[in-house]
Amino acid sequence: MGTPSLQDFQDQVSELLLRHRSLLDVLSKNGQSSASVNRSVAKAITDCGCIELHATKQTFAPGLDLEEAKETVRTHVHGELCENCREVISTELGRNLFYMSALCNLLDINMDEVVRKESQKCSTLGLFNMS
Repeated sequence: MGTPSLQDFQDQVSELLLRHRSLLDVLSKNGQSSASVNRSVAKAITDCGCIELHATKQTFAPGLDLEEAKETVRTHVHGELCENCREVISTELGRNLFYMSALCNLLDINMDEVVRKESQKCSTLGLFNMS
């Protein structure tokens, strides 16, 4: 079986979601799952230590073009996720995607359409999309 489309996943979530059909329940579970993603990343740093965070001010030298500036920006992440942390974070991201899909279902929003529109916006605005 291949990877399901976003619509297939959204349909599956709709069939499975029984307990949290209230919009308020789904909103709170979505927030909770997002916090769990953040917590699992933090634990990869503070508990496991497989990755380290070396955050500093992002500086740009004058006169750089956009491509050169993009290459100078740092992620602040040093190291790689170990197998265990990668699995935990992936699981939390999956749960987060589940509740995002549930929210889309309750509000009659198609996730494929959301991704399509966001992709178009990224293509149109390029590097200025999230500034």
